[in-house]
Amino acid sequence: MLARLGRAAARGRYVVCAIWTVLALAGAVLGGSVYDRTESPGRLRPDAPSTLAQARLDALDPEGETVVAVIGGRDFHATALVDSATRIMFEIRAIPGVAEVTDAYTAGSGMIGPERQNSLAVIELQPELSDDEALAVAERVAAALHRIDSPEILVGGKLLAERDFNDQAVADAAFGESVALVVLCAALIVMLGGLAAGLLPLGAALAVVAGTLLALTGLAGTMPVSEYTVNVVTLLGLGLAVDYSLLIVARFREERAADPGAPVPELVARTVATAGRAVLVSGLAVGIALSGLFVFAEPLLAAMALGGALVVALATAAGLTLVPALVAIAHRRIPAPGTRTWVWRRAARRGPGFLARSAGYAQRRPAVVALAVTVGLLVLALPLLRANLADSDARSLPATSAARQAYEVVQRDFADRYPQPVPVLIEASASDPATVALLERMRAVPGVTDVDVREGIPPQATVAEVELPGGASGPQAQQLVRDLRALDPSLQVTGPAAELVDAKDATAARLPAALAVVVLATGLLLFLLTGSLVVPVKALLMNLLTLAATLGVLVAVFQWGWGAGLLGFTPWGALDLTTPLLLFVFIFGLSMDYEVFLLARIREEWQRHGDNDRAVLAGITATGPVVTAAAVSIGIVFLGFALGDLIAVKEIGVGMAVAVLLDVTVVRGLLLPALMSLLGRTNWWPTTHPSPSPPPPPPAPAPAPRSSDLPGRRAKARSRYAQVPGKSDDLGRGDG
Repeated sequence: MLARLGRAAARGRYVVCAIWTVLALAGAVLGGSVYDRTESPGRLRPDAPSTLAQARLDALDPEGETVVAVIGGRDFHATALVDSATRIMFEIRAIPGVAEVTDAYTAGSGMIGPERQNSLAVIELQPELSDDEALAVAERVAAALHRIDSPEILVGGKLLAERDFNDQAVADAAFGESVALVVLCAALIVMLGGLAAGLLPLGAALAVVAGTLLALTGLAGTMPVSEYTVNVVTLLGLGLAVDYSLLIVARFREERAADPGAPVPELVARTVATAGRAVLVSGLAVGIALSGLFVFAEPLLAAMALGGALVVALATAAGLTLVPALVAIAHRRIPAPGTRTWVWRRAARRGPGFLARSAGYAQRRPAVVALAVTVGLLVLALPLLRANLADSDARSLPATSAARQAYEVVQRDFADRYPQPVPVLIEASASDPATVALLERMRAVPGVTDVDVREGIPPQATVAEVELPGGASGPQAQQLVRDLRALDPSLQVTGPAAELVDAKDATAARLPAALAVVVLATGLLLFLLTGSLVVPVKALLMNLLTLAATLGVLVAVFQWGWGAGLLGFTPWGALDLTTPLLLFVFIFGLSMDYEVFLLARIREEWQRHGDNDRAVLAGITATGPVVTAAAVSIGIVFLGFALGDLIAVKEIGVGMAVAVLLDVTVVRGLLLPALMSLLGRTNWWPTTHPSPSPPPPPPAPAPAPRSSDLPGRRAKARSRYAQVPGKSDDLGRGDG
């Protein structure tokens, strides 16, 4: 079936390219509007306890968005500051949409910082405002606050922080993707030896990205899609499309070298029949890994999962149709590896590449190498034992962001003296004896400094505001949430700390199911690919080692701050809660990507002669260059994340780059061949003996090929593309 698909794509290459061109143009014209339709989905499911409590609280006592301002830089009692701040606060009260202003100048709030060098103002907006209306009012309020005669005016709050996050996400995407595309284009031209050959994978990738934007635009009409999701999904599509293109191009060059006189449609058919199978299985593996996010049933992750599934489907379809069609069109401009071109001024030295040399070394000392690599990866994973996961909120913004600076000053100067209370809803009157007794028990909870009853609540309910020193979502606040819920199951606790506790609990509860979905499904795919039960288990364990080591590195970098100056960010002492989940599916998917590339070729060699060690070395030698080239390409793409200023996005970019580096070097280059040498024929259990491959069917009669369907019309032209049969299908000068 795949051979027929490849042959059809080659013969109808212009039709295939026209279809993809229409899709790409539609994506370029219509897909850009996805950023106008994005919104910030909630982190929690609608049935989470804190979500239900907040919905009930909003029904009883609606509250609007808030703008928080820190006024500082000079003495609180300075005459000019007092006059200016007093006048501006009354102006803000007159802005339509403002519900209440709490400040130290006109409301006597007493929220004055240490040494009277700053003060805090909180402006609440009317709850009936829509999101756009609230943002417009917040911006008017911020503009008014900046007119206060004070050297330092920091304006923030959740609403403005989300606005800054969205704006920064768009800017980071534009910058990161632009730099990644330029560097990737140069790398592909060098690796493939020519302009046309280098632009072929990039053209396929751009078509996939444009189609992805179009799909995300449609998806945004049915469910909340954030700018963060758009960034992650489009870069994932870019990387996968390049990976699959490189695999197809490499196999085409090998098939052409083995049979220089064959018509191009026949060469493309053989290419898709072999490499296309790896592309298809890899696409299924990555798609299944992304589907694991659905298990968590959270809006942000659900959008990421569905968007990721769409982009994987598009990348796989492009690898099986568009890339073969482009190869059929540009085959004359795809030089054989090592051929002298304007890029490669001298013919490359032929020989084993980096992965082949690493595999040979590992096979000579399999036990020592396997033990050393495993211990090394476990050492890298050790920081994971001290991981702190939290909602990054305003702290994920750049250090220069006013919203982040306002948040940090509030936490530093005001959180202990004026703590944000934890709201607790009791479905009973405040005068009820049971309620009174419950309030007293709440006051006795360790760490609680005060419990106030909110006024203006309907008599059938009571809202208690429980105070304790520290941040609104810090460890103490999280423990308080757990203590209050343990105190009485009827208590409905909400607020930032309760939301974080619910997110952690939901993740812990659903993680085993997500692991089961991803592990079992990808294991089944590998079994169908190899016919072995041992190979899938080994591959899954290696993937888990890569994931653990990568997360350990991220804890050291982003939580502890190792190398923060080099990467250009200020650590805030934690990883974003979603980072390990996203890296779990991305690393699992891309690790399976490279595993499939290698195992598909190793299995071919095993079926051919039944020598395990020889099959492993031959498979890695043949496929190592394309795996290395794919890793370099996708590493460039994901490093585009690291160029941005959003810490949560930077965590994904650095994490994926580290994972790819570890996976393609020590895991695939050393651990894989070492373990396969140690296991020997047991690798292929329950078969242990290769099934004889049926002889290839004779080629079907075909009409005389057109001149454009032949690799070259003159011996001189053919010699440019010729390659000694049986040599590696290196992408250029080798994989080293």
